[in-house]
Amino acid sequence: MADSGEDAGMADWKPALRWVLVLALAAATVACRQDMHDQPKFIPLRPSTFFDDGRSARPLTDGTVARGQLDDDAAFYTGKGPDGKPLDAFPFPVTREIVERGQERFNIYCTPCHGRLGDGAGMIVRRGFRRPPSYHIDRLRNVPNGYLFDVISKGFGAMSDYATQIAPADRWAIVAYIRALQLSQYAAAIDVPPAELERMTGGSK
Repeated sequence: MADSGEDAGMADWKPALRWVLVLALAAATVACRQDMHDQPKFIPLRPSTFFDDGRSARPLTDGTVARGQLDDDAAFYTGKGPDGKPLDAFPFPVTREIVERGQERFNIYCTPCHGRLGDGAGMIVRRGFRRPPSYHIDRLRNVPNGYLFDVISKGFGAMSDYATQIAPADRWAIVAYIRALQLSQYAAAIDVPPAELERMTGGSK
């Protein structure tokens, strides 16, 4: 019976011992976290006495480029040639997949103002926002592709830039889709592939 009493006493101590261990671990964790908060470091724009110029942040070395931002293909990233003028050619072959990607991005970012047909009758225009020009006017049908890329990148007039929201490859894809929209409004029967024309006309001529 004495052994049973000792076993019972030990059993009573086990839950308490568990809690002591939990509290000890919690205290150790809090202490580590506080050490991390108090670590020596320079906060941006905070002065420092370590450097002679009194600044904690060091100027970038000339020619420094952030990882992934080399942007060494001027045609692809600016839409302009060596002479600084907009390019008319695309910097890569345009495929059906690229045009479809452009349609997707256009419908997300451009249709609120420009409308799904590119006629400038987007939803927010119907609610009073300034109407952009239609893509189907002669001036915009004849501008170089690089011009449209530049406007998407930098904005124009009341249109803000979309360089942050839309990656360069997607901007080019949107330009390709805009060209497809423009062609859709001015295409002649001769521009339609024979098989597709037959499907559209039901075989009648």
